[in-house]
Amino acid sequence: MTRALVIGGTRFIGRHTVAELRDHGYDVTIFNRGEHDNPFDDTGVEHVEGDRTDDGDLADVAHAVSPDVVIDCVAYQPRDVRAATRIFDDVEAYVYVSSGAAYGEEAIPKREGETALCECSDEQATDDSADSYGPRKAAGDRAVFAAAEDGVNATSVRPCNVYGPHDYTGRVDYWIERVSTHDRVLVPGDGTNVWHRAYVEDVASALRIVAEEGDPGEAYNVGDRRATTLDELVEGIASVLDESVEIVHTGPRELAAGDIDPGEFPLYRDYPHLLSTAKLSGLGWEATPVESALEATVEDYVESERDGSEHGPDREREERVLGVLDTLA
Repeated sequence: MTRALVIGGTRFIGRHTVAELRDHGYDVTIFNRGEHDNPFDDTGVEHVEGDRTDDGDLADVAHAVSPDVVIDCVAYQPRDVRAATRIFDDVEAYVYVSSGAAYGEEAIPKREGETALCECSDEQATDDSADSYGPRKAAGDRAVFAAAEDGVNATSVRPCNVYGPHDYTGRVDYWIERVSTHDRVLVPGDGTNVWHRAYVEDVASALRIVAEEGDPGEAYNVGDRRATTLDELVEGIASVLDESVEIVHTGPRELAAGDIDPGEFPLYRDYPHLLSTAKLSGLGWEATPVESALEATVEDYVESERDGSEHGPDREREERVLGVLDTLA
């Protein structure tokens, strides 16, 4: 049986990756600090506690587990990737979870090896802010490429905005909450904004497939087969909930009445963000239909104790904007 080590493994992408690997016959160990509930207690998944930023801890788990495959879900600084590719330099596959945010050039779509990556300064490389996230992920990709040149079987997977069951980011939760509790949902712009999303189970399957079939030194984008607009997301949520909702479009001038910046709305950006997934599909990967993925996402939210109202602009400010729009109508 192939031994897999998942660095992370209990929250979101890592949790689904563990399930994906187990479903395909892997013997799985997770390695993390143990700060979150372990959904794999009493399931045969071994848990080794340690700090992945501590090279000694990482070397200890490498020795204890002797994995064939390493999936690195929580490498947030380039030094994390350099350390991991050095310590796991003899594994059959090391797969780094990068991000579509690593791309530093706006292009439609963004393609591996063609669209330029973010630059990363020395200061950004050791930062932990949201502003440096893309540059840090891009520097991690470059560390993967350098390791592959030295003979390490290292690859990179770049998801766009990941959603699905157990999503703790609240990005889709916000829209589910609005649809489930209000008849009118405020959407910035004209609703055609596209910020490519990736269903979490598809990200997990991509990580496994790249580990099995990917070429060292290569990066692979992952995202929904059909990218949906913000309007289509809201309409899809309403369909799953069997709710009737009025989508109200608004521009920056009207939003100013509620002191709202369009960027406050989750999953909104001015310029479309779209990744090509042809390279990953060439390895045999297939995406889950958006309708099925969204149904599972909404059902998980309904069954959870999460409250998406804490994300995005608060409803009181939105109501002020709706009032202005009603006056202008």
